Amino acid sequence: MSDMWKVLERQAAVPVGKRIDLDRDFDPAASSGAGTKDESAEKLAEGISTLFELQDRFFADASRSLLIVLQATDAAGKDGTIKHVMSGLNPEGVDVHSFKGPTANELVHDYLWRHNRALPSLGKIAIFNRSHYENVLICRVHPNLVWPAPARSIAPADLWRQRYRQINDWERYLTENGTVIVKLFLNLSKDEQERRFLARIDDLQKNWKFSVDDIKERPYWNEYRQAFQEMINETDTEVAPWHVVPADHKWFSHLTTSAILVETLRKIDPQYPKVSAEQRAALLKVKDELIGNSGKPGQA
Repeated sequence: MSDMWKVLERQAAVPVGKRIDLDRDFDPAASSGAGTKDESAEKLAEGISTLFELQDRFFADASRSLLIVLQATDAAGKDGTIKHVMSGLNPEGVDVHSFKGPTANELVHDYLWRHNRALPSLGKIAIFNRSHYENVLICRVHPNLVWPAPARSIAPADLWRQRYRQINDWERYLTENGTVIVKLFLNLSKDEQERRFLARIDDLQKNWKFSVDDIKERPYWNEYRQAFQEMINETDTEVAPWHVVPADHKWFSHLTTSAILVETLRKIDPQYPKVSAEQRAALLKVKDELIGNSGKPGQA
């Protein structure tokens, strides 16, 4: 099974230094390397179990932190990914942050300020459900949403290059100070998005998931694809690489995401802290006292 996790992670990895064509190089409907859909539930359960063990060691080790960035178009499955893939993690060590439109207080700060405040501490995992990358995505498609206003007059192309540089610098700073960054783009096709929108409208129990604002963004599909592609090409770095996860099949998307996280934590290789000889001796002394007070091991 470990080979499957490696295969899925490698399939989704964006080669550092290679400029990709999102539509040519990554198929949203891909599903190879993980068996069949009928087998996926058992495999995902194994992945969740492995993640739980690795996270337990990661939390105890507390020498690194992990930031998971989730970006996607509407209906690509960001919430479902968090629900199904992260379900086995210890909530004490995980925080989920959903970044929507900026608040009045956030608007009077730089665009990375609110993300800085949500960064994970050592031993913890933070999930950004939408992230700092919205500042080169929706703001690029809708320039009227750019904030804060540039300090000087600047051409749009120069503004985006400036922001890519700022984001790369910020992510490098974080990684140099102990944060491991995993960036996931859930790659959904336009046809599958339409099917999911229709399902949310037809199913009364899914109506709450649908917003009329979602459909308003459909005419900008090509603009968003171009923005996502340039985002990946300009911010895929050795210290903070991107993975493009096929999202048309939810079961495969969940397995691939699980594989990426499993492989990331395996590379970190967190270990339970080892106690010193003096600490071990103190523990054994406490054990003897407990047994002596109760008369038998395990009795209160």
